[in-house]
Amino acid sequence: MGTPSAISGKRGLTAADVKDFFSYLRSLIFTNNLIYLYTAVMGTLSLAGSLFDSRGRWQHGCARFWSWLILKTSGIRVSVEGLEHVRQPADTPMIFCVNHQSAMDIPVLLVHFPFQFRFLAKRSLFHYPFLGWHLRRSGHIAVVRERASQARRSLEVAVRKIREGYPVVVFPEGGRSRTGEILPFKAGAFRLAVLSGVPVTPVTLNGTRAVLKPDTLHVRPGRVEMIVHPAIPTAGLKATDVDALVERVRKQILARFKRPAG
Repeated sequence: MGTPSAISGKRGLTAADVKDFFSYLRSLIFTNNLIYLYTAVMGTLSLAGSLFDSRGRWQHGCARFWSWLILKTSGIRVSVEGLEHVRQPADTPMIFCVNHQSAMDIPVLLVHFPFQFRFLAKRSLFHYPFLGWHLRRSGHIAVVRERASQARRSLEVAVRKIREGYPVVVFPEGGRSRTGEILPFKAGAFRLAVLSGVPVTPVTLNGTRAVLKPDTLHVRPGRVEMIVHPAIPTAGLKATDVDALVERVRKQILARFKRPAG
């Protein structure tokens, strides 16, 4: 009999194909089921804690532990650069703009930002069991784009949250990139920054698409980079300055972005 590598070669398979198959099987049977379990358990604990914690510290702690469990179970290691740019009091308002390649971006940010913050998230996410309940009870901000009046109200809520001292994380592309490229940025987050007068901190994530591509269940182990850039001040900017702010933030994120291989 031939060796396994020879047999796989005759069938048109490579050792990498076999390794990828077993990785996918592990993800379906083990990793994903544990993630569902973590979501249900930590979501329930977060909801229970929201009854006695109006500031969201308990809920954010649950979200961080949920994220840590996901990264550890998935074998995802994260290197972080530039946290010195955000080592300031936790109640200092700021907006973080982050490129969005994967659902794994959220656990990475929750574990590695050393302070409590709120997501500016699509309203559809608030409808999911456990996840949506947690988002709503924790004070995260739903983005509504379907109607202009609702969009204005969601922007007003976001401005109020920021002025209350909550850092806010936004994905200015509006959703995960399906191509691996960084998509055009929507202006809403930058109008929010100008209205609230707080600095915008660009953040580049690399490698999250490699560990979990959009629209798949295959979670792979791997290394992710999180790069925090210096903050860009917005004090004194006007509505006419929004487009220039968009370009400046996008340029910062692209400067350290590594396009995924596939």
